[in-house]
Amino acid sequence: MSDFTFAHRQEGFDNHIDKSIRGYSTLHDDIVKMSKYFVEDHTNVVDIGCSTGKTLAAMQKQNESFAPEAYYQGIDYADGFADAMHSRMEECPDLDLRQGDVRDFGFHNCSMVTSIFTLQFMSHKDRQMVLNNIYDGLNPGGAFVFAEKTYSCSPKVQDMLTFMFYDHKRESFSPEDIMDKEQTLRNMLKPNTWSELNTMLSKAGFESVQTFWQNHLFVGAIAIK
Repeated sequence: MSDFTFAHRQEGFDNHIDKSIRGYSTLHDDIVKMSKYFVEDHTNVVDIGCSTGKTLAAMQKQNESFAPEAYYQGIDYADGFADAMHSRMEECPDLDLRQGDVRDFGFHNCSMVTSIFTLQFMSHKDRQMVLNNIYDGLNPGGAFVFAEKTYSCSPKVQDMLTFMFYDHKRESFSPEDIMDKEQTLRNMLKPNTWSELNTMLSKAGFESVQTFWQNHLFVGAIAIK
């Protein structure tokens, strides 16, 4: 498969995404802090597109005092994170990180499921099925916390925010690097509008969705079963 994950970036994937998306560290910290409201003993916490396992490790460390028997599992489609996953599990033996396809994953007894910029890389035809499976696998009161790049409904706003995003990235990356990445992602990154995401979540069974973070066209939100 093509390596659209940028797992092999010289600066490391976690540093790369932090520099690429303005405010990403705040989003990450918010998601970890939110987990304390949902994670319970003897339930599953699943991170879709777990990459290096950074988010799950932070959750486990934060929540171990009151939910020491929660089970943290991460899944990522890309095989480029294999070494990083192995290193993270050596460092945090309570984590279960694996390479796999979320379309085949069995969600059950979940108190929390996270997906940070993952749905946008799936085929459109599979997204509703995955959201349905997440909803069905959540326990009542459980949370689906996600972040996605979106399309604006306004062409003018889309154009404005896209170039503001490029201006931000030029603070850390060369124009050639930015355009090479855009070319790599051209046939892989397929965002939805916020309205489309809301519709899919509603069809899955979620009655309300609340945004809690936004920067440029990137949005973080929470849906509770």
